[in-house]
Amino acid sequence: MIDICALASGSNGNCYYIGNQHDAILIDVGITTKRVLKRMQERNLDPKKLRAVFISHEHGDHVKGARVLCKKLDIPAYFTKKTLEALYPNYLPDAARIFTPGESISEGGFTIHSFLKNHDASEPCSFRVEYDNKHIGVFTDIGSACQNVVDNLKQCHAVFLETNYDEGMLQNGNYPIYLKRRIASNMGHLSNMQAYDLLDKHAGNNLKCVYLSHLSGENNAPEIAYGLLQPLEPRFEVRLTSRYEAGEVYVL
Repeated sequence: MIDICALASGSNGNCYYIGNQHDAILIDVGITTKRVLKRMQERNLDPKKLRAVFISHEHGDHVKGARVLCKKLDIPAYFTKKTLEALYPNYLPDAARIFTPGESISEGGFTIHSFLKNHDASEPCSFRVEYDNKHIGVFTDIGSACQNVVDNLKQCHAVFLETNYDEGMLQNGNYPIYLKRRIASNMGHLSNMQAYDLLDKHAGNNLKCVYLSHLSGENNAPEIAYGLLQPLEPRFEVRLTSRYEAGEVYVL
């Protein structure tokens, strides 16, 4: 049995919980330690189970809470070498462990498979977490779905998949042109439509649940993202995440 939960998901902070009966890990810690622990408590998730944190890239909405959390719980944080070198000094943990993109790491009974993706960071990675022959993906901050993303998605039983923006809202919104271009570029973020196409073409037969993740507060709306992806529900369940509270725990 595996419990998964988006403790926070959005452009203001991201943190994803994956746990079994005895152990758990977090993918990214882009919110404060206080919020992580409060939201875990609200969902009856035990922080004493946490064995490690895995950081996808150096942007603050994915890493700003990791240093304090890891120190408080005395657990390691994993980074690629280039990601660690790119961190703001106040994000640096007291002790960090380095992994190489493409490496698989064992923690708490889980095998965490890392792989490079397209994003405007120093060495951005996503993760597929394996336990008891089940696979959970955390695939956010993706400008375009490369072959690494496609190959790992096909193996997933559940996935937190980026649906960052609605193309019309982005183009008609108030962001400056350079920022609109960055978001929509191949090194930016995945749109609702890109996520739909990726799932429609490449979701594996084992996929049971997709969490729509990392929604922009300015360029998307939950009802728009869900409305577009909902037609896929005969194949798998589609759920929303929140930037303001922990989502429902899904048991796989």
